[in-house]
Amino acid sequence: MNTAVSYLPGISAAEAEIKRVFDRQRATALRLRTSTAEERIAKIKKLRDTLLARSEEFHEAGYKDFKKPPVEVDLTEIVTVVVEANDAIRHLKKWMKPKSVMPTPLMLGTKGYVQYEPKGRSLIISPWNYPVNLTFGPLVSAIAAGCTAILKPSEMTPHLSALMVKITRELFSEDEVAIFEGDAAVSTALLALPFDHIFFTGSPAIGKVVMAAAAKHLTSVTLELGGKSPTIVDASANLNLAARNILWGKFTNNGQTCIAPDHIFVHESVKDQFIEECRGVIANAYGTTAQEQMNSPYLARVVNQRHTQRIAGLLSDAQQRGARVLTGGAVDEGACFIAPTLIDNIPVDAKIQSEEIFGPLLPIIPYRNLDDVIQQINDQPKPLALYIWSKTEANIQKVMKNTSAGGTCINHTVVQFLHANLPFGGVNNSGIGNGHGHYGFKAFSHERGVVRTRIMGATLFFPPHSAFTLKIIGMIKKLAKILA
Repeated sequence: MNTAVSYLPGISAAEAEIKRVFDRQRATALRLRTSTAEERIAKIKKLRDTLLARSEEFHEAGYKDFKKPPVEVDLTEIVTVVVEANDAIRHLKKWMKPKSVMPTPLMLGTKGYVQYEPKGRSLIISPWNYPVNLTFGPLVSAIAAGCTAILKPSEMTPHLSALMVKITRELFSEDEVAIFEGDAAVSTALLALPFDHIFFTGSPAIGKVVMAAAAKHLTSVTLELGGKSPTIVDASANLNLAARNILWGKFTNNGQTCIAPDHIFVHESVKDQFIEECRGVIANAYGTTAQEQMNSPYLARVVNQRHTQRIAGLLSDAQQRGARVLTGGAVDEGACFIAPTLIDNIPVDAKIQSEEIFGPLLPIIPYRNLDDVIQQINDQPKPLALYIWSKTEANIQKVMKNTSAGGTCINHTVVQFLHANLPFGGVNNSGIGNGHGHYGFKAFSHERGVVRTRIMGATLFFPPHSAFTLKIIGMIKKLAKILA
């Protein structure tokens, strides 16, 4: 049974409790190096089955935290973890097997292979926007790799965090998986410890703090961050499908998604038609008036008043500088409500042009030349996602070859997160390393290179060196030049 204190009000008490649990996990981490696939799979199945069995509790907690619709809880919190778990259950035995490699010419007479070993004690720090998914998803990978884990969910979604604490304690002993609630002080206390791996999901700003803390212990990190993910809709795109799909990706979780489309570049020849398609999609999905949208069972709230004020501030700043609200724009800070909003005519000095929106505001930017769009994308930090809507293969390839992003969808949005056979992660400012499926298993694993000798050919090169040895070396050099 997990006896770790869930919420630690005093930092000195928090540090002592965290250190106690961290020390307990050391012996377990050493023991888990020899754990079998069957043992790991049993734990993953237990977690998976519990999430499915208690989905109603997650529905209730998600609604209490930010009126998250039950369907969104199912699809974006529970099902995603279940898919991750099922993938690990099906493939873990294969993942764990040593991978043989071919010998190079200098290694003839030896056998080489890669042996996957658990890194050891891991720390998983998750954000508030998808707390279940982004806590238990990486935990599946940690368990699959044979690691212990300490979980630190966000304090901003207290009901979902409390439920995760309850489930974690029921399923795991604290020397294998422990969980701590609390504010930034608890995260700071955790980051001061010499973990073997840290898996962090959050903003680039906090990612830098995590990386700096990890550097003190030379701890490896996986950083899943964010940024301003652009979307391009060219003149050949299916505008109706693009509007429906992009707005689904944008307004799910009320825009509070790290891979949500942040802004849309639309070819000027189809801009007006695309905007009309978007207006129709919003009206059909959430209602035509602010009151209808506020009462919609399909629209989550902003997580708290502070974030509501931040997003409202971006909108107000853009409007004061000349931006135009095309639809939406209603704000009720007390109810943490901001209507799904489309805006255009945004000046380059508006804050919304440089800050990640992370809310239900969607700038629409017309373009004439695709090269200009590519230059604007390349002038910004590399995004976590980039989306392309086009039927013109030359345009698709031009964007793909001349931009960089953590992941990309062509004529789709956000589903790269759901593809279990693809790596999910950012690049530079939007992240370091990958997660999900086999990539998540490898994130928590050390790939140990092993050479096993069959014939000791290396004795030929032991000193003193004979004329025959020198002749052989000369032949190797000539051969290397021929094969170059």
